[in-house]
Amino acid sequence: MKIFRTFLLLAALLGFFCANCTTTRADDGTDFFENKIRPILVKHCYECHGDEEQESDLRLDSYAEMLRGGATAPAVIPGEPDESLLLHAIGYEDDELQMPPDGKLSDAVIADFRKWIEMDAPHLDANKTSVLPRKGAVDLEKERQFWSFQPLADTAIPTVTARNWPQQSIDYFILNKLEQQELSPAAAADRRTLIRRVTFDLTGLPPTPAEIDNFLFDKSPNAYQQLIERLLDSEAYGERWGRFWLDVVRYADSNGLDENVAHGNAWRYRNYVIAAFNQDRPFNEFLTEQIAGDLMPKTKSTATNNRRIIATGFLVLGPKVLAEVDKVKMEMDIIDEQVSTVGQAFMGMTFGCARCHDHKFDPISTEDYYALAGVFKSTTTMESFKTIAKWNETEIASEQDQANYKTAAALIDTKTAELKTFTDAANKELLAALAV
Repeated sequence: MKIFRTFLLLAALLGFFCANCTTTRADDGTDFFENKIRPILVKHCYECHGDEEQESDLRLDSYAEMLRGGATAPAVIPGEPDESLLLHAIGYEDDELQMPPDGKLSDAVIADFRKWIEMDAPHLDANKTSVLPRKGAVDLEKERQFWSFQPLADTAIPTVTARNWPQQSIDYFILNKLEQQELSPAAAADRRTLIRRVTFDLTGLPPTPAEIDNFLFDKSPNAYQQLIERLLDSEAYGERWGRFWLDVVRYADSNGLDENVAHGNAWRYRNYVIAAFNQDRPFNEFLTEQIAGDLMPKTKSTATNNRRIIATGFLVLGPKVLAEVDKVKMEMDIIDEQVSTVGQAFMGMTFGCARCHDHKFDPISTEDYYALAGVFKSTTTMESFKTIAKWNETEIASEQDQANYKTAAALIDTKTAELKTFTDAANKELLAALAV
């Protein structure tokens, strides 16, 4: 009998403790998550947002990953249902974001998710997880302190041991690094090797036998300087080094995609780049002309005005899709190509990443992207968005061409007037003859 009473007492105590355990979990809300929320996530979400696959970089099988979110924003913000992307998605509040994609959940289930988030999103792992920064989030001000975004500043020339080797300031920096690695500079090249190297570097062409001989037998102290000046003054210099810029700005004679439409005037932009290198034009002016040459103040020089118009060919060139059923999409894709190229060519950064989300490691926000895209949206790049879209072109003519045109037009007007006088007189005579 005592054993039976003892068993009942133990059972009662066990029930008491279990009841306390149940009450504790119920109070902290984890049972609500386990019974109401997790089964829905398992059934509808884990397949695409679990450990094997993470669409949009989002996992929903981990509490930490829920808080961090995917490529766009945190999926869950405890206590903030209206700010939680997960609730927006399952509520079908946005035509572009509806989850699960095969059909909206019931209102009761959506209400459970709202309640769970209002409860501060209780979870068994809540106390084990420190909130991680969401993927793609960037502290813009912090990232803008990176060395490559800082203005240029004078740097003290480092000290070196072999003081007789440097000839220019930059040589001190080179030698300083060599000495840190316990290395010595290579021996000076002989004159034949030197002229071959510098000629290939500056023009992409080998020196002629006559040029080699002239340099070998030139004993003047400024022979090397004269060699450099001659190569920099050659047309081949711009043709050689202009190619690097043309590669950066995706130059081609056609758009290169399925339509492969030829750019009939692309050569004008190519020649513009070559001339800019050969004329050693200021780099800031070189960039400004390509982005907004048509907006620069007009000058008295037709050649200068035309050059600036030709420079804007930069915006038209490139692998743009010119055949698209959705014309709005085509326009925005063209703008995206322009924004991306400006970022890569002028700043060395991939602006295009920010079309869908803040950049993951460069200090470029989606707001920055669309601010720049808005500028290009107001730019008349395309003449039309027909079946095969056509880019906008501006007619240009040299001063001589314009003078020739005016002379020819005046001659045509004179001949037209003479012909009219002649035909009027002839018609008058004919009418008089018919009247007899």
